[in-house]
Amino acid sequence: MAASVTSRALDVLGAFDAEHRSLTLSELARRAGLPLATAHRLIGELREWGALARLESGEYVIGRRLWDLGLLAPVQSGLRQAASPFLHDLYGATLATVHLAVRDGCEVLYVDRLAGHVSVPVVSEIGSRLPLHATGVGKVLLAYAPEDVRAEVFTRLTRITPYTITQPSRLAEQLRRVRTDGYATTGEEMSLGACSVAVPVGADGVVAALGIVVPDLRRDKARLVAALQVAARGIGRTLASAE
Repeated sequence: MAASVTSRALDVLGAFDAEHRSLTLSELARRAGLPLATAHRLIGELREWGALARLESGEYVIGRRLWDLGLLAPVQSGLRQAASPFLHDLYGATLATVHLAVRDGCEVLYVDRLAGHVSVPVVSEIGSRLPLHATGVGKVLLAYAPEDVRAEVFTRLTRITPYTITQPSRLAEQLRRVRTDGYATTGEEMSLGACSVAVPVGADGVVAALGIVVPDLRRDKARLVAALQVAARGIGRTLASAE
């Protein structure tokens, strides 16, 4: 059965990911599995609609109109709106990079982020996806994920830095402690020079994770956990009152 125009257009958009944010025409055609002429025609239509934009270099990037539409998604609008004042309070109290994230399949999807003043290597951006096992917010979400999701993640424990947890038994123990202690930590597991601590968010079940990225957790972990938990409870109350 021949692919529809819609499915081929979606293949073009699906060619972009966190490692491929800008692509040439030939790269788009190859990654979408389309003939060059077909890709050129679809890209032109997507660009005219605003789903794609063309850089001066000739490469294509996701257009502003897709971003505007994405903000209308419930996970974006409702959760971000409820969390926004608490994220700003948390940022004001710590001056650290603050993350709000949800689970999207076997990855972390970052739905909001406030950049901190302290120089810490942070690879996440709003809308980006990162591995669950190597991030603080990801470990929280993985700890409360369905068993089949955890099983799938345990088969793909890729090493990102020398400190990334890749042993299933060790990660399983960390996830057990997340559920017991109420928070998760990382130590340079996603990027060197960056540590994180995160807590679950939710009024009725865990719907998101809230995290902070800092250079070192040894001195301020208890204070950061307390601040995160206060903010998470506030977000949970706001979400519950909106239902």
